[in-house]
Amino acid sequence: MPLIIILVECGLELIPKQIRNQPSVKRNLKVKKYYSLLLDNALHHSAMKNLKNHEKRGRPDITHICLLNALGSPLNKSGNLKIYVHTIHNRIFDINPEIRIARNYNRFKGLIGKTLLEGDIIIKDKTLISQVDGNLNDLIKPIENSEILLFSSRGSLIKSHQNLFLKNSSKNYIAIIGGFQKGSFSKEILSLSDNLISISKHQLDAWVVINRIITYYEISHSLI
Repeated sequence: MPLIIILVECGLELIPKQIRNQPSVKRNLKVKKYYSLLLDNALHHSAMKNLKNHEKRGRPDITHICLLNALGSPLNKSGNLKIYVHTIHNRIFDINPEIRIARNYNRFKGLIGKTLLEGDIIIKDKTLISQVDGNLNDLIKPIENSEILLFSSRGSLIKSHQNLFLKNSSKNYIAIIGGFQKGSFSKEILSLSDNLISISKHQLDAWVVINRIITYYEISHSLI
């Protein structure tokens, strides 16, 4: 069974209308350039201060690094990884495991900007990114025999991969990881599972968590 990763509450959104006239936004905004339409804390920090939940917003770089790590893993190359991206505004996108994510950050931002505007990315009749209808519950419920794992530094510490993924298990493991810089999971995310798990005594960046989880799964299922 493939490992299913859902990167949740990612700071991916188009620049909100209420700050588009702010100097730091107008200075970088180029209407015909998709990458400039994306909210980015590095460029729009001063304009974002009054946005609700601003500490979780404007961080496309986190999603970028996470996707590069996940899609470049042996697990994905062997056809044993499924990954979804969920945004701070509850949009969900199905990422084709064969997509080649640009290493260049601005090109990645352009891809995400276009995705948020158009919903799907289709190139040469191949769907690379597609928007999923409904919410996270709608996405997860149809997955049979699933075990949902929420990864957080506030969870119960797991010291061995053997305690996380059972070898030769028929379960569909769903790993939920926060794609934001600061803060905690929302109540909606926490309601998805009681399995709140930590994999280190230290707070880890999302891409480090993804790397560890994927490696644990590869070892447990002999997929290195």
